Amino acid sequence: MVTLPQPKTPGLAQILQWVFNPIGYMETNFDRFGDLFGAKIVPTESKPLVLVNHPDAVQYLLTHDTGKQLSAPGEANKLAEPLLGKNSVILLSGKQHRARRKLVMPPFHGERMKAYGELICEITQQVVSDWAVGETFCARDAMQKITMRVILQAVFGLHDGERYRRLETLLADRLNMISSPLTSILVFFPQLMVDLGPNSFARRVKEIVAETDQLLYAEIRDRRDSLDPERTDVLTLLLLARDEDGNGLTDDELHDELMTLLVAGHETTATALAWALYWIHRQPEVRQNLLAEQDAGSDDDLMAIAKRPYLNAVCNETLRIYPVALVTLPRKVEQPITLMDVELEPGTLVMGCIYLVHHRPDLYPNSHEFRPERFLERQFTPYEFLPFGAGARRCIGAALAMYEMTLVLDTILKDCVLELADDKPVLPQRRGGTLGPAGGVMIKKVASVSTQAHSTLSPV
Repeated sequence: MVTLPQPKTPGLAQILQWVFNPIGYMETNFDRFGDLFGAKIVPTESKPLVLVNHPDAVQYLLTHDTGKQLSAPGEANKLAEPLLGKNSVILLSGKQHRARRKLVMPPFHGERMKAYGELICEITQQVVSDWAVGETFCARDAMQKITMRVILQAVFGLHDGERYRRLETLLADRLNMISSPLTSILVFFPQLMVDLGPNSFARRVKEIVAETDQLLYAEIRDRRDSLDPERTDVLTLLLLARDEDGNGLTDDELHDELMTLLVAGHETTATALAWALYWIHRQPEVRQNLLAEQDAGSDDDLMAIAKRPYLNAVCNETLRIYPVALVTLPRKVEQPITLMDVELEPGTLVMGCIYLVHHRPDLYPNSHEFRPERFLERQFTPYEFLPFGAGARRCIGAALAMYEMTLVLDTILKDCVLELADDKPVLPQRRGGTLGPAGGVMIKKVASVSTQAHSTLSPV
């Protein structure tokens, strides 16, 4: 039996490394320890959290979490409570978690997706129409505008009016305030959020949270009072949902699930889209391949567009190289188990390290190269490629996120010609729980596609 390998660096230093240089932290420890290592990156845990990155170990971790050997406790995600709320599906456990997951899953599959697809394309066209030829803009901000409007309209069911406009601003501000590496540390040390008066950071956060909650609860009450079963937005479907005992969600539960969908579906998708635009325009052959596939296909069937092989490969490679989640949600050891020859005691928390799985040289040679063809040449298992996690806590909105990515990129390529504002490589930087592009990716609009045919476009 092997003793748990782990860095000897003090816990506080490891937390700071994890916050400010997560890639360096993970890659350094992978080079030193390999498939499994202890990591002191959660301030509330006295013993090391264990990170595993071998696909077999990740598969075991995510398929044996039924409560006997391993469990998937919601309380282990306590750091997310200030942002999501205590009633979020992410913070629930066991039977309660399974029941809530069953309630909130249906809106993200089947016929509902078609209505969301039309909305995604319409919103993207509206945002793109504001870009002037010759204008340079931040791709991250533009994609955030698109994904925020998708959440407000497809999920919250808001389409216009003062409440819509105010929530668009407030929700963006609420997420942006903890999106830099420096402010991300407040997620790990919430005790630092001290209200020091009217102009303090903590007071501003408190005010934004209070006004946001007031507007969300008002919308929930209004919609409950005039419930229209014909509406297709997610809030309506959640208001109509009933569990096996005929009980629906309370206002607090609805609020927390809406916040969960916002955080999971807005911030992450906007970041992934910004990265995708960067790679598409940094490597001209990627853009040309997408345009060729676009020309060969049909514009009529949105589901067919979303299934285009090369477009999907580009999205998958984007999510592989800088995954929207660095790690899976934790599992807790309930009985002594042996993982990669290391015996783990009950009470130990274990997470699959998604980033390291996605950069294993035995799975992805030259892993830092952006090469969509990887996903055309072979099929990866759910434990070799897992940008949305896997198992009982896989991201509920994964299908919608992929659908949104493909349709947004297809619409942008169809409507305009873009190029990077400069040729400097864009580096990853922690943005809340994701790896965002430092500087947001500056893009310039060169032309509208309506003025040129794809065949006459010069590579960008």
